[in-house]
Amino acid sequence: MKQIIRIARTELQLLFYSPIAWLILIVFTIQASLVFTGVLGGAVNFKELGYKLEGVTLNLYTDPRMGFYARLLGYLYFYIPLLTMGMMSRELSSGSIKLLYSSPISDAQIIFGKFLSIASYALLMTGIVFLFTLYGAFVVDQFDFPATLTGLLGIFLLICAYGAVGLFMSSLTSYQVVSAMGTFAVFAVLNYTSQLWQDVPFVRDIMFWLSISGRTNEFIGGIISSEDVIYFIAVIGLFLGLCIFRFRAIRQKTRPSVSMGRYLLVIGSAVVVGYLSSRPAVMYFYDATRTKLRTLTKASQDIVSKAEGGLTITTYANALDEDRWLWMGMPRAELDDMRRLREYVRFKPEIKMKYVHYFAKGRNEKSLDQRYPMLDDRARMGKVAQAYGVDSALFLPVDEIGNIKETLAGEEFRHVKVLKRENGQQSVLRVFNDAMGFPSEREISAAIKRLVTTLPKVAFVEGHGERDCIKEGDRDYNKFARENTFRYSLINQGFDFEQLSLDREVPSHVSIMVIADMKTAMPESHLEHLKQYIARGGNLLIAAEPKRQDAMNGITALFGVQMMEGRLVKPSRDYQADLIFTNATKEAGELADAFSTIHRNKGVVVMPSVVGLRYNEAAANGYTAKPLFVTDSAGVWNELKTVDFVDDSAAFNPAAGETAAENLATAVALSRKVGEKEQKIIILGDADCMSNGELGHSRKDIMSSNFMLIAGSFNWLSDYEAPVDVNRPPFTDNDIKIGKTGFRISKIAFTGVLPAAMVLCYLIIWFRRRRQ
Repeated sequence: MKQIIRIARTELQLLFYSPIAWLILIVFTIQASLVFTGVLGGAVNFKELGYKLEGVTLNLYTDPRMGFYARLLGYLYFYIPLLTMGMMSRELSSGSIKLLYSSPISDAQIIFGKFLSIASYALLMTGIVFLFTLYGAFVVDQFDFPATLTGLLGIFLLICAYGAVGLFMSSLTSYQVVSAMGTFAVFAVLNYTSQLWQDVPFVRDIMFWLSISGRTNEFIGGIISSEDVIYFIAVIGLFLGLCIFRFRAIRQKTRPSVSMGRYLLVIGSAVVVGYLSSRPAVMYFYDATRTKLRTLTKASQDIVSKAEGGLTITTYANALDEDRWLWMGMPRAELDDMRRLREYVRFKPEIKMKYVHYFAKGRNEKSLDQRYPMLDDRARMGKVAQAYGVDSALFLPVDEIGNIKETLAGEEFRHVKVLKRENGQQSVLRVFNDAMGFPSEREISAAIKRLVTTLPKVAFVEGHGERDCIKEGDRDYNKFARENTFRYSLINQGFDFEQLSLDREVPSHVSIMVIADMKTAMPESHLEHLKQYIARGGNLLIAAEPKRQDAMNGITALFGVQMMEGRLVKPSRDYQADLIFTNATKEAGELADAFSTIHRNKGVVVMPSVVGLRYNEAAANGYTAKPLFVTDSAGVWNELKTVDFVDDSAAFNPAAGETAAENLATAVALSRKVGEKEQKIIILGDADCMSNGELGHSRKDIMSSNFMLIAGSFNWLSDYEAPVDVNRPPFTDNDIKIGKTGFRISKIAFTGVLPAAMVLCYLIIWFRRRRQ
C-alpha cells in the first residue's frame, strides 16, 4: 500500500508542477461557474417576476434534465482524456517505464498508484462542485442537503470511471494525442452500446448494462442504487484489470493467446458481475430526498405488499395500432418500458415482464385504409415492420397469441398491459390520449389494487331520463365513468361501475350511487328502494339541472337541501349569462386534497346552467352541510324570467322575485353518522359540469378544474379508498434568500474571484519552483 501511495504522490506532484492540471481545474471551474450561475439566475429571475418558487433544491441541483449537476455532466468527458493522456504514454515515450519494470514494484501497484492519483484529482474536481452545493445550503431556505450529496457521489464515480478508461488507453501507445483520441472513442462506444442489439433480450440486457449513458441519473435525482454503484466499480475494475494485464504481457513477454485469454477473463468477469447486479432480487436503493420523491408512496407500497405470489405484466403491442404507440410496441423500446416500472420491481422483485407482438384491426383502421387501401391486415403489418426495421415474423395474428382476444377486443386492440397473478386474477393497465400518455404511479397502483382487493362500486341510476354512463353524447357521462383512454375515468382510478335500476333493492356491493339530471320523478317503489339505500348509510352523488327542480327536489329534500327556482346568471362579454364559474371553499379543501388544490390554485369549476342550493338544517334529518363550491361575490343573481340566453339578454329584476346570489352554494357536501359509518352525500346544482362535452371543452384564460371536482368528489365519497393517494409531503425549500444584487455578487465571485484565486495559487507554486 505504501508503494501505491508513493506512486500516487509522485504522479500528483508531476501533475501540479505542470500547467495542464491547473489549466483543467481553472477551465472546469469557469465552466461550472457559468453553468451554475445560469441555473441560479433563472431561479432568481423567476422569483423577481413574482412567481412562487417550489422545490428549489430539486430545480437548482438535482433535476435530471435541467439541474446544475445534469448540465455539468455533459462537459466532464472533455477534461479527463487531457488529464490521463500522458499518464502511461509519457513513461513509454521517455523510456522511464524500464525503470519501473526493473524496480521491486508489481504491475498492479503501478496501475493502482496512478489510478489513485486520478481518483484524488477526481475528488478535487468534485470538491469544486461541492463549493457550489455548499453555497446553496446558505442561500436556499431549508436546503435539502442529503439529496445533493448523492449527486456529488455520482459525479465522483463518473470521473473515476473516465479516468480508468483514460489510463488504459494511455497504456496502449506512447503518443499522448493518440491516447486522448482513443479515450474519446471509448467514451463514444460506452455511450452508444445501449443502442446495440436491442432486439435480442439477453444481449440487450448486457449492452444496456455496459452503457455509461444515464448512469448518473439516479445519483443526481437523489437515489443511491446498488446496480449503479457496482456498475462504476466494475467498469473501473475492468479497465484497471486490462491495464495490469497489458503491462504484464509486455513485462513477461506473454504469448498473444494467453494475453487474449486474460483480457477476455477480465471482460467476462465484469459483464457477469454487472448482469447479476442488475437482477431485481439483489438490487438495493436508498432515497436521500427529504420527501422520498424517487420512491413509491406509502399507499402504493401497501398495495404492492398485498399482491403476494408471482405477478406477470404482459404488454400486448399491436403492429396496426395508432402511430403514437407503434414505437412503444417495438423490441427496442422494451428496456425503457421496463424502467418505467422499476420502482414497483424494487418492492416486488418477483415481477416478470413479458412482451407479446400481434396484429389486428383497431382504432387506427381508417388511417390504414387511407395509406394502404389495397392491402390486407397481414400485408399492412409487413409494411409497418419493414418501416421499423423488425422481422415481420415477430407479429402474430391476434387469434394465435392465446386466450386473450376478448380482453384485447374490449380495449379496441390498443397498446395495453395485462397484469396477472398466479391465482388467475388479472387487470388491465392502459395508455392514455393525453400529453403524458403513459400511466403514472396512481394508475399503475390502481391496476394492481384491482388484483388484491374489492374496489368501490359506483352505480349510475337509470330509468328516469338520467345521464347515461355508457353513451358518448355531449350530455352523457361516458368519459369520466368508463372511457379507456381517459386517465381520470373511474375505471382507471380504482373504481368499478355499473348501471342500476331502482325497480329492485340496491345491491349491497354498491358503494356510491349517482343520480344525475332526472327528467321525471321517481315512482314510489323506486323512491322506497332509494330510501332503503340511504337508511343503511349508502353514499350518494346527486346532480341537477334547471327545469328539473320538480323532479329532483323530492330527493334533495331528504337531506334538507332545496334547489332554487330558475337558474343562476352572471352576464359577461364573452360567455352566455348562465355560464357560471364557481370557486372552491375553504371547507371543501378540508374534505379532499383535490378540492384543496382547486382552492389553493384559485381554480374554478365551470357550471353551464346551474341552480342555486339552499340548506334547511331543521329538515336535514341529522345531516351536517358544508358548501363545496360557491358563486362569485358580485354580479350573480337567480334569474327567473329569461330562458333564452342566445337571442335574449338577462337583466336583474327584483320585482319579479329575482334575488342576488353572491357566494351562493352550487355544490354541497352533507354527512351524518349511520351506526359506525359516516354517510356522505354530495349535491350539485349542475349536471353538465361532469358531462363528456364539458370535460372536453376548453375556454381561453379559464383554468377549469372540473376534472378535480370529479376526483375530489369520488375520493371523499369512497372514504378515500380511491383514487390511490400518491400525494407526498410538500416541499419546504421554497425560497432563495438572494435577489438581483446578491446574484450579481455571487456571479462575480464564482466566475471571476474563484478562478483568479486558482491562477494565483498556480503562480505561487510556479515561482517557488523557479526559485528552487
